[in-house]
Amino acid sequence: MLKEKYEFSELIKIVSLLRCENGCPWDREQTHESLKKYIIEETYEVLEAIDLKSRDKLSEELGDLLLQVVFCSQIADEEGKFNINDVITGICRKLITRHPHIFGDVKADTPDQVNVNWEAIKKKEKGLKSQTGVLKDVPSNLPALMRSYKVQQKAAQVGFDWDNIEDVLNKVYEEIQELKDVYKSKNVERITEEMGDAFFSLVNLSRFLDVQPELALTGTTNKFIKRFEFIENEGLKAGKRLDDMSLSEMDELWEKAKIHISEKKD
Repeated sequence: MLKEKYEFSELIKIVSLLRCENGCPWDREQTHESLKKYIIEETYEVLEAIDLKSRDKLSEELGDLLLQVVFCSQIADEEGKFNINDVITGICRKLITRHPHIFGDVKADTPDQVNVNWEAIKKKEKGLKSQTGVLKDVPSNLPALMRSYKVQQKAAQVGFDWDNIEDVLNKVYEEIQELKDVYKSKNVERITEEMGDAFFSLVNLSRFLDVQPELALTGTTNKFIKRFEFIENEGLKAGKRLDDMSLSEMDELWEKAKIHISEKKD
């Protein structure tokens, strides 16, 4: 019989039951490795719920993400490594030690001061002896745009940064020119390298503009899909499938889509 409300402790018991000898066959065979894809999926579904500004969906997706935390902790508990209480203790201790301006006598009146203290404490906790070590500590399996943004941020912490946005823009133009210089060479290795340099410089520009490149590109991709949908739907209204349309016809509808979707947004 379902209850109206459940407590956190009951979620732990349910997951433990699913994992026990007479529990669910699917749940019993899961490992930390097999759960990785679900952790990624649930994280992005939380982000989508935030973008949709849906309170109910966000609550649901946060629950799905929380399940992954409890599930991984249950597996670790069965292996005698740690349990959910260790996870909770760890994050509580981290929050206290990294907020000395709240739980200690350190002064930090601005977000920037808080960030400086946070990074210094983090570096000390992890025993990172060099700034290169700090760069290497950025997880390599982050999405590439996000990882490069964080690496650039941490390099900038010790002054390795551009002086102004004009210099950053000039670097973007320089990298694009270098890409133009090699794209006809058919040298895939060189083209890949120059493409990476161009992306990296654009991420740097994003950082100077205080724009998250991962979110910016996601927004543009979603916009592209909406405009493409408009093209296809308008074509069907005229009795034409995409395969039957010329590029110029699609371009004409694309321009209309830009206006139509912009007006709907306003």
